[in-house]
Amino acid sequence: MKIERLEGGACGPPFPVHEGLVARLLTAHGPDAAHSTDPRDQTVAHVLATCAGYAYADAATVGLTLTRLGFAHNACVSIHQTVDAMFVFSTAFLAQSRCGRVVILCYRGTEPATLGSWLGDADIGPDAITLARERASVHAGFYRNVRATRWAVLQELEQALKGRSLLDSSRDVEYPLEALYVTGHSLGGAMALLFALSLVGSAKHHPLVERLRAVYTYGQPMAVVEPVPEIASQTGRHVFRHILSRDLVPALPPAQWGHFVHIGHEYRYADGVWRRAETPVAALRHVRDIPRSLLGFFATGRRAGRARWAARDHGPHHYIAALRPAGRITEFGDWE
Repeated sequence: MKIERLEGGACGPPFPVHEGLVARLLTAHGPDAAHSTDPRDQTVAHVLATCAGYAYADAATVGLTLTRLGFAHNACVSIHQTVDAMFVFSTAFLAQSRCGRVVILCYRGTEPATLGSWLGDADIGPDAITLARERASVHAGFYRNVRATRWAVLQELEQALKGRSLLDSSRDVEYPLEALYVTGHSLGGAMALLFALSLVGSAKHHPLVERLRAVYTYGQPMAVVEPVPEIASQTGRHVFRHILSRDLVPALPPAQWGHFVHIGHEYRYADGVWRRAETPVAALRHVRDIPRSLLGFFATGRRAGRARWAARDHGPHHYIAALRPAGRITEFGDWE
C-alpha cells in the first residue's frame, strides 16, 4: 500500500473559485439546512464534482485543485492499493481543512487505461456485507476495492476525530473533525456509497456517522442488490446522486445481471437544468445497448443527438461543467 502526504498552499487572484468554502461546508447539510425544500447544496455539488474529477490524477493535483476552489492550506493524503490478480485498483484521497473541522474523502473511479480496473467493474458478485448484524448483498468488485483501502482510510479519519493533522499525527490542528463529506465519480461514486453504508451499519463508527454530512456521487453505477431497509434509509438521507441525461453508467449493471438498486436522492441534468427525480434511473434492459453507447462516443452532429446513450457524457469534466454555478470561474481560472 502506498500512502502520500502533501500540504496545500494558497492561491492568488483570480482564485478562489468559492469564497468562504470551509464555512460553507460546515453549514451545508447541518441542522439549519435540514428543512430546505431542496436538500442538495449547489456549491458543495460543484466542489465535490471537481474533486472527484481530479481524483484520476495524483495527490498534488487534488490538493492544488481544492486550494483553487477555496480549500486553502489543506492537508492532502492519498492511499493507493493495487492487486492485479484480484482486480483491485483502489485509490482514496483525504483532504483536511487547515482548521481540522472539515475532511473530504474522495475515491478514484475506473482507471480508463487499466484493463484490470474494468474487469473489477464486471465482477458483479454479489458479495456479502454485514450491516447492523444483518447481511446485505453488494457488487463484489466495487466492495473489494473499498475494503482494500478502508482500514487505512479509517485510521486517517480517527486521527482527524482526535484533532490531529493528517500531515503529521504528532501535530494538533485547531479543531477535531466536525463535517465529513464523501464523494466519487463512476466506480468512485459506488465506493463512496459502500463506504458510507459500512459506517452507518457499524456501531463502532458512530462518531464518524454523526459527522457524515453528505455523500455526493457523479455518474455512479448501482452497487447494492439487497440493502438492509433501515440502513439504506438512514444512509440514503445523506446521498445525492448526479446523472447526466445520456450517461449510461448509472443504468448499470444491466437488469439481466441482477436486481441492483440505487439509494438516495437523484438529480438529473437535461436541457441545462438539474432536476430532482421522483424515481431512480432504471437498470439497462438490454446488454446490447452497451456497445452502442461506446460507439456513440465517436458520434457527431445529428447522429450524436439521436443516441439514447452516449459514453462521452460519462466524462467527469462534463459533470464539473454542468455543476459550475453561474458567475463562477472554472478551476482553470477562466470563464470557459
